[in-house]
Amino acid sequence: MPLPDAVELVRALVAEPSVSSPDPSHDQSNLGVINALAEWAEHVGFSVEVMPLADPEKANLIATLGDGPGGLVLSGHTDTVPFDAARWATDPLELVEKDGRLFGIGSADMKGFFGAALHAAQRFAAGELKRPVVLLATADEESTMAGARALVDAGRPTATHCVIGEPTGLSPVHMHKGVLMEQIVVNGRSGHSSDPSLGESALEAMHEVISALLSVRAELQASHRNDAFEVAVPTLNLGRIEGGDSPNRICGSCALTYDVRPLPSMALEATRAQIRDAVLGRFDSAAVDIALSTLVPGVPPFETAVDAALVRATEDLTGKPSRAVMFCTEGPFFQNMGMETIVCGAGSIDVAHQPNEYTTRAGIAAATELYASLIQRFCVEVS
Repeated sequence: MPLPDAVELVRALVAEPSVSSPDPSHDQSNLGVINALAEWAEHVGFSVEVMPLADPEKANLIATLGDGPGGLVLSGHTDTVPFDAARWATDPLELVEKDGRLFGIGSADMKGFFGAALHAAQRFAAGELKRPVVLLATADEESTMAGARALVDAGRPTATHCVIGEPTGLSPVHMHKGVLMEQIVVNGRSGHSSDPSLGESALEAMHEVISALLSVRAELQASHRNDAFEVAVPTLNLGRIEGGDSPNRICGSCALTYDVRPLPSMALEATRAQIRDAVLGRFDSAAVDIALSTLVPGVPPFETAVDAALVRATEDLTGKPSRAVMFCTEGPFFQNMGMETIVCGAGSIDVAHQPNEYTTRAGIAAATELYASLIQRFCVEVS
């Protein structure tokens, strides 16, 4: 018996809340999504494994159709970002169709992918596959990438090719920037503002820290450039600053958070070290304490060669050239496991992470055809 319509699968997934967030007050389990996918994958004929993570409310799904070495991974994440239901025109946890658009949280990013991937795989029997098809569903892509990191630690799966179905308008993506999210805390000494000698202003010291960060930004942008990106240079954004408690008191503590979006030519740890050296180099005494820390583990930049077989095949099937984007995916983790990786899915990143997110029925249908063609090419028509 075939699966329900792909849109009905997406409807069921959207109805399962699965927010991931570094803030525990927003974070939710993804097990409802994982269990639904596991049931559908078993129905199609996949061998299904639910991989528990350190958080007992989180899991990955590894579902395999066929056997043998190599094969093609179709990968998606199960989580969404937090949302404010009051800002939506419809209930974000109910898939609402209007004029071909399917509105709902995660419909584009990226629960719609699973409807397409399952319907593509349903067309194939395990016995006709010379290489396996692996459906991956990961946890916490929108926060810590814990699901992808757990797969790397386990060394699984061991496939040859991987398609991540993030929303790209079905245009293949072979390259994206990475991200660092960091914090700097300056601790000085509070005191009465009438006499500066009574304290050591953390806020004034943070002024020096910010100057150092802006100098590093200029250095990075002078030494790294890639015109394939819409913003061709690495960026460093000062995101949030907080310090002090009263205008008549010397600021005793100040905290700054910032992010860096490195290009594929940049190594994360080398970039962190350059920032650390620049910041600490501004201070030659122990009058203030400077602490640099990482808010969440960084995501490396990602690049697959434009002449790679999977890139060429996806360009051929979509009729679109591969491109670079500035948002992050799980691509570098799968690439580091030895998989030739691209990003290609229905929907637009422009509507993700905001009210009234949507994908389209036509986009899901087109993605289904693309994934079925890739399965045919990399799992059936192989020598």
